[in-house]
Amino acid sequence: MKPAPFRYAAVGSAEEALALLHTEDARPLAGGQSLVPLLNLRLARPSLLVDLNAVQELAALEVQDDTLRIGAMTRQAALLRSAEVAQGWPLLTRALAHAGHAATRSRGTVGGSVAHADPRAELPVALTALDARFALRGRDGVRTVPAAEMFAGPYTTAVREGELVVEVLVPAPAPGTRMAFVEHARTHGDFALAGVAVALAPGVHAAIALLGAGPVPVRATAAERAAVNGAGPAEVARLAGGEIGAGHRRALLTALTQRALADVMA
Repeated sequence: MKPAPFRYAAVGSAEEALALLHTEDARPLAGGQSLVPLLNLRLARPSLLVDLNAVQELAALEVQDDTLRIGAMTRQAALLRSAEVAQGWPLLTRALAHAGHAATRSRGTVGGSVAHADPRAELPVALTALDARFALRGRDGVRTVPAAEMFAGPYTTAVREGELVVEVLVPAPAPGTRMAFVEHARTHGDFALAGVAVALAPGVHAAIALLGAGPVPVRATAAERAAVNGAGPAEVARLAGGEIGAGHRRALLTALTQRALADVMA
């Protein structure tokens, strides 16, 4: 199929994009890896596409005041290649290695993945485990939303009409934090059936975020408390699996969590 008719505007600044997004039924276009298929299937029918690819102010990737600042237009491939990210926030590197294929990562953006909020996507669950915050810019200014409030449901976020995701802010992990990302998919690069992102600083902090436990990334808080208190991988994984009902998916998430914990507790 082909998209329904739409107008197209390429902009050079976030301010210009916001002005257009407020004028009519418009959608921002980042990497297009999620939006273009929706257009072709006519599941999305905007009257205007606002192309952000020339907005350089949204493509920054830097560490500032112990915070990793990821511009919304940063390509997933750039994040994956960053030695600074691999050293300080390796969970992102490990999660992105499972995200699609090289061709899609070369076009797909961090902000696009966040705004699309696919419940099977790797980046939202990894960013949830890292307690990321999301800078959303509208005509009235910028507001910051924590990961716990950002993802509201399948393909639904806290982004309001006329707002743009402009930056992702990821705090530096506690000293000694070890990280792991494990998922199960039918084939490499396919959408995951289940997955887990873990960041553990023994005795200090634990974050366990589950992919496939619900319509949004789920923090396994009981399992996190047990991990901080010194429980072993099997017990922590059992508590994480308890976040969902009985059945195959619970068993799968329990096994994946135990595998990830074995990596960080070794």
